Amino acid sequence: MSGYKLMVQGTTSDAGKSVMVAGLCRVLARKGISVAPFKPQNMALNSAVTPDGGEIGRAQAVQAQACNLPLSVHMNPVLLKPNTDTGAQVIIRGKAIEDMDAVSYHTFKPQLLEMVLESFEFLGKGMQARLVEGAGSPAEVNLREHDIANMGFALAAQTPVVIVADIDRGGVFAHLYGTFDLLSDEEKKLVKGFIINRFRGDVTLLESGLSWLTAKTGVPVLGVVPYLHGLYLEAEDAINQQQLDDDTHFKIVVPGLPRISNHTDFDALRLHPGVDLCFVKPGDDLPAADLIILPGSKSVRGDLKALKDRGWDKQIARHLRFGGKLIGICGGYQMLGKSIDDPHGVEGEPGQSAGLGYLDVTTRLTTQKTLKQISGELHLNGKTHPVKGYEIHAGVCEVKETQPVTLGQGAESHLDGALCRDNQILGSYLHGIFDEPSACNALLNWAGYEQQKAQDMSALREENLNRLADSLEQSLDLDSLFGDIEGWR
Repeated sequence: MSGYKLMVQGTTSDAGKSVMVAGLCRVLARKGISVAPFKPQNMALNSAVTPDGGEIGRAQAVQAQACNLPLSVHMNPVLLKPNTDTGAQVIIRGKAIEDMDAVSYHTFKPQLLEMVLESFEFLGKGMQARLVEGAGSPAEVNLREHDIANMGFALAAQTPVVIVADIDRGGVFAHLYGTFDLLSDEEKKLVKGFIINRFRGDVTLLESGLSWLTAKTGVPVLGVVPYLHGLYLEAEDAINQQQLDDDTHFKIVVPGLPRISNHTDFDALRLHPGVDLCFVKPGDDLPAADLIILPGSKSVRGDLKALKDRGWDKQIARHLRFGGKLIGICGGYQMLGKSIDDPHGVEGEPGQSAGLGYLDVTTRLTTQKTLKQISGELHLNGKTHPVKGYEIHAGVCEVKETQPVTLGQGAESHLDGALCRDNQILGSYLHGIFDEPSACNALLNWAGYEQQKAQDMSALREENLNRLADSLEQSLDLDSLFGDIEGWR
């Protein structure tokens, strides 16, 4: 395989692999070096849609933006979307093939390595560099056999590795030394350096530890990256509760469903300086709010049952009686209808569930998933606002309500969603419906909030990618990492 390549692995999940790859991609792109991101195997319920109708992890979508590249299914050839505690939908090069439990998938993985390497080779065409993100930790010795996500891939592709650890969690030297010690001799030879992430304080206090680590492993520490307060890049999976401004008064509540998907839909609201958005945990009541939003779901009928079992359906009814507004996105939109029929067992056992009954909509789940990038118009309160985003859903809706969103343009346009006749409840399949400031303002105004301060999410990602790249340029030994790339020096 030609061209420069580097893999970023982590001592734990959420050590900073996704962010590190995104920042390093932007560092190279700003130098005029063509670079592509890659993740062999991803497990996440947050996903993005490629121009050709494929599905990849959202982290790779952010990394592609850092590289100034369009999305490609080859950037994340294997995506696992958990639908139970022991099983997941397996998506290969953007298309769902089947649901598998953990044991079945483990035996299936050897068939995937060649395909993963082909995608990696494909991305290398015309590129000076490829940056690879690992998954979880390479020290999971029980998963070493058939591994395609960490050192198994690195060995097959002969890709040098840097290992990242999050010092904010504590135990950083134990994490790095323990991870390295659990690698095989062949794997250790690939490790080019360590990176310590999210450090708060004076780096001179770490110097004795850094020297000890290098002496014990023979591997240099390539830098200590400071904790960047308020940094926003979309989360891979875990819900980020960060709020940038506490001066809030408009309350939005999102029920935390067991299989919530694409919760990044709400980042524009979470980062809005006038909005207080909270995700409600299982066992907690829904607090008083101006607006409740039902999120997307990987298991709509199962999450609808969980919502009812927790009594949230009765609390939503009370919210509406008091004049609050209600929005459903994708799976949440389906829940607002009269029924959800899954005759083929697409998301679990075949059967039909009664919806919440607020919209005159019925949903039938099909084996063919809809995957589209979308640009269109939101029609609300007598005005039109541009929107863009993506659709990811297995359901087909029969709608008898007024429909508020036109998706697509010209001959390709179609109506989406439903708005009830009393103007209190709205549903849409469009992920990213809040990302465009004009549409976000319109939806908040519809819900009763008048202040015009919606966040431009694309501009915010650009700002934070550049802020991250600035920090990496100051804190890492990039010449040791990238000195072999033509045009770097």
